[in-house]
Amino acid sequence: MRTSSRVLLVFILAMAAVSAAAVTVELPPVLESYVSKYVSLSPAERARLLNGGPVIKLLAGDQSKEVSLFGAIWIDASPGDYVRLVQDIEQFERGGPIRITKKISSPPRPADFEGFTLPDHDLSALRTCRVGGCDVKLSEDALLKLQKSIDWTRPTAKADAAVAMRQVVYEYVKGYMKGGNDRLAVYRDAARPTFVAAEFTSLIERMPELGEYLPDLKAYLLNYPRVSLPTATAFLYWQELRFGLKPTHRINHFIIDNRPGMTAVSSKLIYASHYFWTALDVRVLLPDPARGTGFWLATVTRSRSDGLDGFSGRLIRQQAQKQARRMLENVLRSTKARLEARQIAEW
Repeated sequence: MRTSSRVLLVFILAMAAVSAAAVTVELPPVLESYVSKYVSLSPAERARLLNGGPVIKLLAGDQSKEVSLFGAIWIDASPGDYVRLVQDIEQFERGGPIRITKKISSPPRPADFEGFTLPDHDLSALRTCRVGGCDVKLSEDALLKLQKSIDWTRPTAKADAAVAMRQVVYEYVKGYMKGGNDRLAVYRDAARPTFVAAEFTSLIERMPELGEYLPDLKAYLLNYPRVSLPTATAFLYWQELRFGLKPTHRINHFIIDNRPGMTAVSSKLIYASHYFWTALDVRVLLPDPARGTGFWLATVTRSRSDGLDGFSGRLIRQQAQKQARRMLENVLRSTKARLEARQIAEW
């Protein structure tokens, strides 16, 4: 009797595996429309995606300053599970290169930026920074304010600089929440100023798919806070992470948009102390009843930074693309593993 029970169990599991492998051989219409028009998956990439593996593709973009990627994977869990995880952003984005993630209150409070410290490299740079030549990305007003408030001869100079920098980012976040993109920085770290708002608008305008599939999200990203998104919740957070050779601080505007048939989760970079001018990450969670109870996680990331043009910039861009591909694949794989493990634990 025990032997026959084992045989029956093996048979049932085998049939379930066959059925699961045959649930779908197509992508849902919205995802199929997008990848056919903007991504162009090869047959091998399409097969890998339909078999549950991650696919990463470089997208067209301004090669002189932009790195753009598409990534997708099937996750056997509910979109609600993913949303619950990312709502706790301090736990969701931690570990690996990320040293700290801190959610910002609305309205922001100075206490939100406790722990925002300056690495030694930035401290050294700020001693000699000038408008038009600085190794930390700052506006002219912010740079002058920092330098006037710090007496580098004092033994407390390091702590004083951290306090001054926390005040600068606190005021910056307050300004953005009140005035949106109009209050984004104009970086004066190089000979030519970089207008972050203009770079972000240009980046958005080079994403026609955003206007095609998510026009209200596009309007919100461009016109916040004058435009609302009734189906969404949003917050800001800051991070310290190691990217490239320098510890980097960044501040993101995070939007979770639950709408009929899909959920869009977006992360808009509004400040980075190094490398990046601006960036946007849009993740779409798309249920597929024909395949099962899970969802497709499809993401598009676009970032703009300096140093990508010219001969040396071409080499830097290649390295940046490799690193971005590796990071995105790791995120897709770890998110899938994390959510599916939760499903098994709950079951």
